Amino acid sequence: MRRIPPSHLMLLLGVAIVFVWSGLQPYDRLTWWLEVLPGLGGLIILLAIYRRFQFSTLCYFLIALHICILCVGGHYTYARVPLFDWLRPVFEWQRNHFDRLGHFAQGFVPAIIARELYIRLQIFNRRKWMPFLILCTCLGMSAVYELIEWWTALLSGDAATAFLATQGDVWDTQEDMFFALIGATCSLLFLSRLHDRQLRDVASQASTRLRPA
Repeated sequence: MRRIPPSHLMLLLGVAIVFVWSGLQPYDRLTWWLEVLPGLGGLIILLAIYRRFQFSTLCYFLIALHICILCVGGHYTYARVPLFDWLRPVFEWQRNHFDRLGHFAQGFVPAIIARELYIRLQIFNRRKWMPFLILCTCLGMSAVYELIEWWTALLSGDAATAFLATQGDVWDTQEDMFFALIGATCSLLFLSRLHDRQLRDVASQASTRLRPA
């Protein structure tokens, strides 16, 4: 049986603690469910495939961080996160910008997930095209999320206000997608080398397990 690295268990425990805290008396229970469901669904999928396909520790760390961001946004709603309310007068912001951080993460984290899948599953023969296609993947995911927000607003009316977190900004959808693009670009620029080293470690561990005794 494959040994579970302690770092993976610690990340799972950390996510579980944040998830439980997030669900204790959130600002709005419906908004909480809407915000945390994507992270919860992703976590269930990762646990289901863990024995067959393990991501790199870097990838799991980023996923855990993203789920925590979703949990914080679900607990307070994205327009009411206290830290960013405190920062508003400091930087003379006109709104609470925690949702910008969330959409930055929406590009930053999936970029590494997509990169790992594309490399390990050998999706492309020419890796020079990979950064462009990863950016397209992240923008596509961001666009789908904005469509989900739109459909949610149509179905639930005023109840979706906290979920949308537009805060009166008519360009909120476009800015959200732009921040996802920035996040994906930064992820590829700053984490690709570290990611490559971790992928070599994953490949080395896999070859060791397959080597006959």
